[in-house]
Amino acid sequence: VTAFPLNPSAQRPRACVSASWRRQEPSSGSVREWVIDMGIVCGGVVDGDGVRRVVGEDIDQHQPQHQHQHQHAILFSKTMKEAFNNGVPHLLKSPFFLKICTFIFLSISFFFLGLRWSNVGSSTVLFSSSAASTASHSSSSVSLSHNLHRSFNLSATDTLSPPPPPPPTPPPPSPPPPQSPPVMKRFGVVDENGTMTDDFEIGEFDPTVVEDWENSTVDAKENDKVRVRVRVSKFPMCSESLREYIPCMDNVEAIKKLNSTENGEKFERHCPETGKELDCLIPPPKNYKIPIPWPKSRDEVWYFNVPHTRLVEDKGGQNWMTRDKDKFKFPGGGTQFIHGANQYLDQINQMIPAIAFGQHTRVVLDVGCGVASFGAYLMSRNVTTLSIAPKDVHENQIQFALERGVPAMVAAFTTRRLPYPSQAFDIIHCSRCRINWTRDDGIHLLEVNRILRAGGYFAWAAQPVYKHEPVLEEQWKEMVNLTTRLCWELVKKEGYIAIWQKPLNNSCYLSRDTGTHPSICDANDDADNVWYVRLKPCITPLPENGYGGNVPNWPDRLSTPPERLQSIKIDAYISRKELFKAETKYWNEIIEGYVRAWHWKSLKLRNVMDMRAGYGGFAAALIKNGIDCWVMNVVPVSGPNTLPVIYDRGLIGVMHDWCEPFDTYPRTYDLLHASSLFAAEQKRCNMSSIMLEMDRMLRPGGRAYIRDTISIIEQLQEIAKAMGWRAAIHDTSEGPHASYKVLTCDKLLLRK
Repeated sequence: VTAFPLNPSAQRPRACVSASWRRQEPSSGSVREWVIDMGIVCGGVVDGDGVRRVVGEDIDQHQPQHQHQHQHAILFSKTMKEAFNNGVPHLLKSPFFLKICTFIFLSISFFFLGLRWSNVGSSTVLFSSSAASTASHSSSSVSLSHNLHRSFNLSATDTLSPPPPPPPTPPPPSPPPPQSPPVMKRFGVVDENGTMTDDFEIGEFDPTVVEDWENSTVDAKENDKVRVRVRVSKFPMCSESLREYIPCMDNVEAIKKLNSTENGEKFERHCPETGKELDCLIPPPKNYKIPIPWPKSRDEVWYFNVPHTRLVEDKGGQNWMTRDKDKFKFPGGGTQFIHGANQYLDQINQMIPAIAFGQHTRVVLDVGCGVASFGAYLMSRNVTTLSIAPKDVHENQIQFALERGVPAMVAAFTTRRLPYPSQAFDIIHCSRCRINWTRDDGIHLLEVNRILRAGGYFAWAAQPVYKHEPVLEEQWKEMVNLTTRLCWELVKKEGYIAIWQKPLNNSCYLSRDTGTHPSICDANDDADNVWYVRLKPCITPLPENGYGGNVPNWPDRLSTPPERLQSIKIDAYISRKELFKAETKYWNEIIEGYVRAWHWKSLKLRNVMDMRAGYGGFAAALIKNGIDCWVMNVVPVSGPNTLPVIYDRGLIGVMHDWCEPFDTYPRTYDLLHASSLFAAEQKRCNMSSIMLEMDRMLRPGGRAYIRDTISIIEQLQEIAKAMGWRAAIHDTSEGPHASYKVLTCDKLLLRK
């Protein structure tokens, strides 16, 4: 590196400080040098005396600054080009460059040689005794380690044993036996021969079906606060023989112990003894399907839901019902109206226009109903008909009626009062109901008189009405004599039908001759006391104040407080009419909330039961909100008897004790509603027994809504899940801190 002045005489002296390249010219012996400083090339020639002479263009220091920069750039470009052309080949031939290349080559060579020796030296000792080794490599192989010349104390270690000999080669497996051809599965309407057939089923996923219930497990309770799940033993499935079991009607042991069955005692309630109650889940029939919704169900139901064909065989000629493949069809006929129920109803209305179906006549009782076509067709005329029949040789009459969506229950005229209040029905109808009304001084017709409303009608369609055989004519005379003593008026006799009307007051009874039978019942006899009360051979007098006979026409009677409110035995601290209106408003608000929140109008509800009905406010609210269903209003025997009020409103109901099973077939209701029922019955009844009875009555796919206290709701949720129900707890409209909760349950279709 050299430093020298470019031009000592310049006003702005500058120095060249840089690395330089020197080259001796062969021709002149001079040394040529290139110098770079701060982007300025200072080039020159040094002669033999060591004097530098500037080569290239001289730079005039007195020129302007920008001209100096331009000249520097030109000189830099020329000098660099000359340095590259002359200096690079000289650099490659220099001894220093050759030394560097030799050093790099030797370094790489020693690196690879060292890598190879290091791999060999670091190998560990490996013992190989693989069974797969060939004969030439059968001995164990050893590799040297870098620890070869070190000594170790192996006294604490186990002695290595030689490897075990390889196991003998197993013989080759025998070939598998030839497989049988796979069984052909049928998936459509084409059989294995390629022939079209209509004998097929369409399978689809149903989230309400639980397969193999016996082997599944249930987590039955979950506490929302502490999140502790309790395992509860689930209820087992009953045997297939109990799939249509009515506990109080099918008690064979109790029926065998009866002293007499002349008066129909075997058709009365005989409930199981304590300890023998139902403790399992009633199974559905094989191939059970979710019922056809109303109004289509009036005309057809699934065969597999009620798989009985005896009525088809016995009553097919009377147009009761027919079977069409997997369905039962109901043409609407009956024994006395083979041309259809509509024509029959038109005839009754023409005979007595004052009947006025759907206005003056709202509630009807059909005795010996068959498959309930009479009541089914009255539905379209805004009339609610309760159809009753015993569980007799005409098997499953009531089950067919309920499957169709018609109000019905198992009941019979025997030795006890029917579970309905006095003056309940506007019309009582009997079409070939097979009841001898005149036997035992007309005790069964006296029961009809008790439950028939003042001014109501009794319609009788039977052979004594229209046939002129001596025996039948005698029966007709006995009937006329008995109805005359009951002060009934024969209003019309036409064709197959005779219609009587009950008096509006007691004046006729009081004007009868002394000693006329039947006599008037005692004044202390409670005509509304019906639970396990024997029939009495006396005439139930009408209230002197006219209660029960002065009801408005439908639909006004639904919301009008009845006069018989004053006869209900309750402790009312406010006006009973105000209490009636308050209950009506309360349930209407709740049902409106159910319709909004849970979409009740889309649930296709038809058969509904209110298990603690009160004044019937729940049923009235369903009607007001336009839900097309009917409600069986149950009044528990443990509370006040409000049944007279329910019937005066144009609704139907029954008295019942929930410590015992209800008189209906399994799988007959779409919705069960219970408000404060368990709180009222928990000291009398077993809650599990009530829940099992609810499961028996409820259809697969049906729902239960239970309103009760928090402690009871949590217990019921546990029981519900043990029965296979899908249960959830919800807050009431009062909020999360209210003392009441709502338990909503969905019954699933359980299969073994």
